[in-house]
Amino acid sequence: MTLTKGDKAPDFSLYSSEKEEVKLEQYAGKNLVILFFPLAFTGVCTTELCSIRDNYHRYESLNAEVIGISVDSLFVLEKFKEQEGYNFTLLSDFNREISRAYGSLYDNFVLGMKEVSKRSAFVIDGNGTIQYAEVLEDVTKLPNFKMIEETLEKLNG
Repeated sequence: MTLTKGDKAPDFSLYSSEKEEVKLEQYAGKNLVILFFPLAFTGVCTTELCSIRDNYHRYESLNAEVIGISVDSLFVLEKFKEQEGYNFTLLSDFNREISRAYGSLYDNFVLGMKEVSKRSAFVIDGNGTIQYAEVLEDVTKLPNFKMIEETLEKLNG
């Protein structure tokens, strides 16, 4: 299943690295950037999320919140967030249901690992509609942060 601009964002209820339940409906009325990433503590994922951390003020100025989702356990995500000083929510999709719903799951990853989140970016508006969707097949590539910001600017138009 491929999600595109104009689709309703699949609902979710996941646990954060702080062991709190987080639901899509909590972001109603706000712009939301969802970043699926393969695995905590890996090079490209750390680079990606540190970029968000270091530029988080930009997302706040665009009336947006950012969440990161991976198939790591919430305990691993807790340590990852602590070590890197992330200033946004990390959610565990350990059961892979939400990654699958967003079309963001590798069948086969690397080194024999299966069903790992694809690096993906979604911008969801305050009505729960997808305004930007990018699902990357190449795990070494980063999302197009410029396009994400441009989409948010248009939403604030």
